[in-house]
Amino acid sequence: MGHFTGPRSKVARRFGEPVFGPDKVLEKRPNPPGQHGANKRRKKVSEYGVQLREKQKAKAIYGMREGQFRLFFERAKAKQGITGDVLLALCETRLDNIVYRLGLSPTRPGARQLVTHRHVTVNGKVCNVPSYIVRPGEVVSVREKDRDMVAVVDSIKSHKSPLVNWLSWDEATMAGTLVSVPERAEIPENIEVQLIVEFFSR
Repeated sequence: MGHFTGPRSKVARRFGEPVFGPDKVLEKRPNPPGQHGANKRRKKVSEYGVQLREKQKAKAIYGMREGQFRLFFERAKAKQGITGDVLLALCETRLDNIVYRLGLSPTRPGARQLVTHRHVTVNGKVCNVPSYIVRPGEVVSVREKDRDMVAVVDSIKSHKSPLVNWLSWDEATMAGTLVSVPERAEIPENIEVQLIVEFFSR
């Protein structure tokens, strides 16, 4: 099964937050999707349901499939540190997410496309694997012959979010460097990682 290609605004309304980035539809219609919208009486969600929802939200934010997300969890569990925080750090240091954080694309799906279409390099070598884990000190850049791409140039110009402090950016070379693996407090996503850990630990 491939990545989600359905109506993203509908998913964002289900979670009640812009999981795919800024969404005008969500601003106008913040209520959950469905025939009765905000007036629909919701059943009390079970503990399992709360955990599942958080896991699904994290998957939607980072654009990962179930098997891939579970694999990342297993990798996080095998590492030292708090499993949930390590999981989030792994998701944040994925190449497609780094490209997104640097402002080379306004969305993660767009960043993933830049990577798969071979427009992105890591330490000067083309890398077309979105799930590649960038390590501290590695330099992520747009391939030199692609630096005048309209989509990339426009994205950089319109990039409004401040650069996270674990990344550095060189405008002259259109390259970013991962300074350090991010701590949980340095990751802006609204994700309750402990619920995800509890879900996979059932």
